[in-house]
Amino acid sequence: MQRLRDTASTFALVKVSRTFFARSVHEVAPDLIGATLLVDGVGGRIVEVEAYDAEDPAAHGFRGRTARNASMFGPPGRAYVYRSYGIHWCLNLVCEAEGSPAAVLLRALEPTQGLDEMRRRRGLHDARLLAAGPGRLCQALGVTREHDGLPLDVPPFELVARADRPDVVAGTRIGISAAAELPWRYAEAGSRWLSRPLRSPATAPPRARP
Repeated sequence: MQRLRDTASTFALVKVSRTFFARSVHEVAPDLIGATLLVDGVGGRIVEVEAYDAEDPAAHGFRGRTARNASMFGPPGRAYVYRSYGIHWCLNLVCEAEGSPAAVLLRALEPTQGLDEMRRRRGLHDARLLAAGPGRLCQALGVTREHDGLPLDVPPFELVARADRPDVVAGTRIGISAAAELPWRYAEAGSRWLSRPLRSPATAPPRARP
């Protein structure tokens, strides 16, 4: 597990604009930890994400644009929603300049608003399992393909910047075979709401960004 130094400026309790996403996905991803995401008033604090960039062989956009991944190619500050293994929806937040397929996959939330609705959608009571994992998160928030391509700064989405500086740690990503050694999974240190514990990078520091 790699501890990160938070170099971002302090965020106020304000909504996140689309310009927040118009920069490197590797800057945006850790900065999202601690922000609050709501969909139609249901959601919570983001505690776990993964970054995917245009040069990443594990990313959907690596081999080019298709009808399925078109939203990943921009513009930034929009949702990219896809179905995983034909079963679960997954929500990504598009970053970088239009045409560059980069996005942050949301892996887990700490539920804070609309818990009764999340429990109804998920069919369970345990709050820790409501949004711990990309598929669970989308089911709890009611996210489907209909949300693909929608801007993140207007309803049904609401994204509120973090008010504090959480301790962010990095580890290797989950459920991929290509570039699995890269420590591009970010999480709030010590959070009980993660989908899985972080794994330490097996190799030395992440490759340098251009």
